[in-house]
Amino acid sequence: QLPFVFQAGQYTVLGMRGTVDDPEKLVRRAYSIASSSRADEFIEFYLALVPSGELSPKLFNLQVNDRLFLSAKATGMFTLARVPRDKHVILVGTGTGLAPYMSMLRSEVECGGAQKVVVLHGARYSWDLAYRTELMSLSGRCPNISYLPVVSRGEDDPTWGGLTGYLQYVLFSGELERCAGIPVDPKQAHAFLCGNPLMIEAAKARLVAERGYVPDYKKEIGTLHLEEYW
Repeated sequence: QLPFVFQAGQYTVLGMRGTVDDPEKLVRRAYSIASSSRADEFIEFYLALVPSGELSPKLFNLQVNDRLFLSAKATGMFTLARVPRDKHVILVGTGTGLAPYMSMLRSEVECGGAQKVVVLHGARYSWDLAYRTELMSLSGRCPNISYLPVVSRGEDDPTWGGLTGYLQYVLFSGELERCAGIPVDPKQAHAFLCGNPLMIEAAKARLVAERGYVPDYKKEIGTLHLEEYW
């Protein structure tokens, strides 16, 4: 039922009935919401198709007016609520890990505001960089928002002329400081990590050991925010 109330960055559960062994079994998975928290006509999700999966093929085959399960509420602490307005924000995500950031940008980030925000998004190939046009437009209109797309398999993507490599390395390469003017420093910027668990673990280890970031967890307010739903 709309409007569906949630905070930008939260996730909810989608589901459909039917498995190989039990056609009545409800298969459910958690997905971050990509739409603005102010949207009252639809809820948007950014999904990856897993051909062997129990749920995503069904979701990709949905037609207009088909029915599916949607949990009654959204949940999660992966939001901007615990980031002071005088701190900048570094949003790092691989693949569909971009979804909660799209909701944040569409809902809560002030275009032209004093708070700087950089989106560091990685994919294997340039054609997998979802929302690229929207993010380029946003960064072009808003001087406080920067978009840094990264391709990990640049050798197989000859038309790509941008950044290449893995996000956990690009994050520490100086590109954020050079392109966005945001230092990877907990005294000045909170960092968010979402997506591939290998990226999250590697980036988290270096952010904590080398830069002094503190994970944000329950009552312990920190400067490093993690979403590990992969």
